Amino acid sequence: MNSKNDASDLLARPLESLMAEANEVRKRYVTAGLELCSILNAKSGLCGEDCKFCAQSVKHNTDVSVHPLKAKDEIVQAAQNASAIGSKNFGIVTSGNKLAETEINVIAGAISEIKDKIDIAVCGSLGALEKSALKILKDAGLSRYHHNIETSRNFYPQIVSTHSFDERVETIKSAREVGLEVCSGGIIGMGENWQDRIDMAYTLKELGVNSVPINILIPIKGTAFEKIEPLTIDDIIRAICIFRIILKDKTIKIAAGREAALKDSQLAGFAAGANGMIIGGYLTVKGDALESDQALVEAILKKWAE
Repeated sequence: MNSKNDASDLLARPLESLMAEANEVRKRYVTAGLELCSILNAKSGLCGEDCKFCAQSVKHNTDVSVHPLKAKDEIVQAAQNASAIGSKNFGIVTSGNKLAETEINVIAGAISEIKDKIDIAVCGSLGALEKSALKILKDAGLSRYHHNIETSRNFYPQIVSTHSFDERVETIKSAREVGLEVCSGGIIGMGENWQDRIDMAYTLKELGVNSVPINILIPIKGTAFEKIEPLTIDDIIRAICIFRIILKDKTIKIAAGREAALKDSQLAGFAAGANGMIIGGYLTVKGDALESDQALVEAILKKWAE
């Protein structure tokens, strides 16, 4: 898949054929197996940004939990809990677009202790940090930085106005420059078209990110997108296929919306090229019970072995 025009041709393909191709691409290019991640909502709510999809924005009237940055010991314990349920990656996530220096220091201390005590890779999703702050976190033991581009450059102004697409791109570049891996993806189902999804995939390819979370919009009551019509399961599966075929060897992770949007068809997402998932719940939305996720993992590995 060498051009956006080639990718557009995938839209006309029968879904079963596309899934088979995407699965072959995964088998050929991906050697990491199934990547399991857990995240901690380490600082919640009262975000001054106006992202239309987000329950944590002060622009929206939601009943989201609000709390300041958790203490270092709480963050470390959450990492221990993540390791205990089988996660190999633990993400520390904070609301807002900037963190104070004191908050950076607390998180750096937690990362250092986690790396000393727990066999788990640590990821940070901490907003548009400067390179100096990213270096502090890298030196503390941070492995990967998470910063979504959310959608295509063209569609981006339709979802947020308080910070730019270029700011997101610059944060990703800064993380790479200090030696961090990068996890970056976005949300499908916000009203974007197929070309926007294809453009997003190609932007991520150009940025050289390591892991791509695909979130499926959950229309949360009180947000600007509460009444958006959900994507069909077939469209979600087709999008996963296209991201795999374009991005080849990257981790394609089904994130928020996996349970609510795919329902009983979750396994199909992993037969369509996905090779990662978040377990243990999300930021403001609960996930499936641990037992259900463990059963899904077993089903995925069995399917891949066929």
